[in-house]
Amino acid sequence: MVPVMSLWLPIILSAVAVFVASSILHMALTYHRSDFKKLPDEDGVLAALGKVAVPPGDYLFPKPESMKAMKEPAFLERWRKGPVGLITIMRRGEAPSMGKPLAYWFLYCLVVGTFAAYIAGRALEPGAPYLSAFRFAGTTAFVGYALGSWPDTIWYGRPWTTTLKGNIDGLIYALVTGGVFGWLWPK
Repeated sequence: MVPVMSLWLPIILSAVAVFVASSILHMALTYHRSDFKKLPDEDGVLAALGKVAVPPGDYLFPKPESMKAMKEPAFLERWRKGPVGLITIMRRGEAPSMGKPLAYWFLYCLVVGTFAAYIAGRALEPGAPYLSAFRFAGTTAFVGYALGSWPDTIWYGRPWTTTLKGNIDGLIYALVTGGVFGWLWPK
């Protein structure tokens, strides 16, 4: 068994490596540009939402008041007629800023690395082979980076193509994490 605290270097370096890899994937490559579509008549939709001053939050429309209401003819007709959807309204600001989300992303990378360290550290002894550390840390990282997007597709209708692209990213991050842990595993 290897204590998590003795794996601080691979935790930090894997977080840095994943942060860099994710920056390359999202800025240099273009396959995520189709993850979101532009609204038809965006100006009209924004004006309509602005008139009712929708506060930040997640919204479902139409939204039934209860499980029982989901079976009522009036609700079913609204659902059939549409539009039906989910929308997230974010807090307005001076200009879009990536600073805070990037800081949270790096913190998340540290959390995933810590879980990878814990699982690998419980399963392996010091001096374990590279591929063993790679396998345990990489598999744990894949779960942390990739599988969390599946419920959004299953329950909320996010396109499977978007989830698949996120899973490819997650696999790359997992390979990077596994590689760092294998390389820096205590002897």
